[in-house]
Amino acid sequence: MASPKVFVAEFIGTFALVFVGAASAMYNVGLLGIALAHGLTLAVFAYVYGHISGAHINPAVTLGHASNGNIKWSDAAVYWVAQFSGAALAAFLLRMFVSLIDPNAFSAAATNGVLIAEHPYYAMGIEALLTFFLVNTVLHVSVGDKAGPFAGLAIGLTYTIAILAGAPLTGASLNPARSFGPAIFTTALNGTSADFQNPMLYLIFFVGPFIGAILAVLVYQLLSAPTVSVEEDEADFEEVEVEEVVVVVEEKPAKKTTARKSTKK
Repeated sequence: MASPKVFVAEFIGTFALVFVGAASAMYNVGLLGIALAHGLTLAVFAYVYGHISGAHINPAVTLGHASNGNIKWSDAAVYWVAQFSGAALAAFLLRMFVSLIDPNAFSAAATNGVLIAEHPYYAMGIEALLTFFLVNTVLHVSVGDKAGPFAGLAIGLTYTIAILAGAPLTGASLNPARSFGPAIFTTALNGTSADFQNPMLYLIFFVGPFIGAILAVLVYQLLSAPTVSVEEDEADFEEVEVEEVVVVVEEKPAKKTTARKSTKK
């Protein structure tokens, strides 16, 4: 079972991502500002808590690690509880603070885009694709250790460019916790009931990222599998042939010697 340190690290990291990311969406900082707020927060906490929990800060990333065998499924459950509870608390506190100024301001914290209402399955596909990019980066730079000290920066920048590409379409959550926390208090999906009661929330922002994470694991395992070149295969085949010839040559003199001795007698 994952240690309490892992729970605390994931709780704080996800809390920070939801609080900062949702807050930036409520301010007039533009798409680039929102993307940088999310990406830089993720990059920072990758360095801060990476040595403790891996700094998943995202249930889809945790699914990717568990599916790849990097963590146990029982540990994944601890990660998910920490992430969703951190997201919920961040949304609650942020809503409480901004409601003092404008009761309707928190509605902007919801992950929403032009595809959500009319084309939810396309929105799910966008979330799956962008999450694939994110989890693909995480696996290669953290598990594969390909980026060294730049791993956190690579992960944060991937999140940033994904938001730049997908935010107008779906809100570019790529993170079920990032969507679920604010959805407890917003009604962006249908304008009447709370978003967390709407099945489309789970189709787009849970199923989509989870599909993307699984696809990223499959591609990572394919690319990480050891490869044997044609030249190596031919060299191995030639070595086997040479060994067989040597055995035949060594056996023939023994038979001839025996024949000569029987003739003399």
